[in-house]
Amino acid sequence: MPHDLINNRKAKVSADCKNCFGLCCVALSFAASADFAFDKGEGTPCRNLQTDYRCGIHKNLRLNGFRGCTVYEYFGAGQKVYQGTYGGIDWRNNAAIAQEMFAVFPIMQHLHEMLYYLYEALSIEAAQPIYKDLEQAAQETEHLTYLSPEAILSLYIPSHRDKVNDLLKKTSELVRSKAKNSHHRSARKRKMTKGRDMIGANLRGANLRGADLRGALLIASDLRKADLREADLIGADLRDADLRGANLLGSIFLTQVQVNSAKGNRHTKLPPSLRIPEHWLISEII
Repeated sequence: MPHDLINNRKAKVSADCKNCFGLCCVALSFAASADFAFDKGEGTPCRNLQTDYRCGIHKNLRLNGFRGCTVYEYFGAGQKVYQGTYGGIDWRNNAAIAQEMFAVFPIMQHLHEMLYYLYEALSIEAAQPIYKDLEQAAQETEHLTYLSPEAILSLYIPSHRDKVNDLLKKTSELVRSKAKNSHHRSARKRKMTKGRDMIGANLRGANLRGADLRGALLIASDLRKADLREADLIGADLRDADLRGANLLGSIFLTQVQVNSAKGNRHTKLPPSLRIPEHWLISEII
């Protein structure tokens, strides 16, 4: 599939705060913790949300105790609900439908998340054998995002997600099957992925090329200089994982938010669509 088409599609499921109206800063709740400086209830605007719908501390979220905001991804659902589903209606001036908007938002987020992964799968050459099925799933999911609020609220998301997830698993298998194998790497990989819980694991220099790390708990794990090429990282929890010097080129289903939640440096090799977070570079200077 042409890269320009894929890039245009992925842009539609990427956060664009300039064309949103702070929906994620209102609809969702969070509790005071290491990730958030205070409690906030559902439907209550965050005290950092300004009248122009911008965050007053966006450039200094981590310094102000809001690391949780820096690792949250709504996949462009906010601007879709604002501009598409409700045609530019403002929740601040329409209290009668505000609660409905807040309920539609997380469902739209789920749909956009599925689209994000489907679009990525369609950009992967190894997935060519199932392109037709992936494209059909993408079109069906796109259609759901244009339904009325009432129809969106009546959707049974788990059923659709199961269908999409089956295709993403097939994509993963096609990609990982192309990863070069060796007896040493295979033995090591079986040991590393025996369980999903690898919190704090010492994986420094590990050869995890082509590994299935879907949903793996890699919190605070040591992945320095690890080989993660062609690894499936969908849903992997990389909070505080040390990726300094790690090679993630060719890894699949990795998001910018996952990268933002980890530690790394300028020597970490990321897929071209992802960028090195500013806090990685700042930590090198400090």
